[in-house]
Amino acid sequence: MIGHEYFMRLALKEAEAAFKKGEIPVGAVIVSEEVIIAKGHNQTEALDDVTAHAEMIAITSAANAIGSKYLRNCTLYVTLEPCVMCAGALYWAQIGRVVYGATDEKRGFTRVGNLLHPKTELIGGILQEEAESLLREFFRKLR
Repeated sequence: MIGHEYFMRLALKEAEAAFKKGEIPVGAVIVSEEVIIAKGHNQTEALDDVTAHAEMIAITSAANAIGSKYLRNCTLYVTLEPCVMCAGALYWAQIGRVVYGATDEKRGFTRVGNLLHPKTELIGGILQEEAESLLREFFRKLR
């Protein structure tokens, strides 16, 4: 069985791709039965679209990959705790599990309560230090 750290490292690679493009470094992968079916990273600047978060891009790609809007048997690995918008999309997709790295103290969905589907499992803090380090480096370069 492949562990959470393995897939979170792949999400971190997506976050690094965002970083290199000048996007806030958040990356995501969606896994079904230990197979990656989708991945994405933030593209809000490139697409001039505030909804182009890593999670949203990965959700759309995963739904296309499996031919269903429901992702009940899937796990999302994302480097930063999802925002309220992304948590809402994850609710509607009925994703089976969300695993995130860094907590988002300002905009994370857990600030307002659990917005995920009641059957969705939530795991936080996987490779948190690596995810936080990438975010700190990005914002340090902006200042």
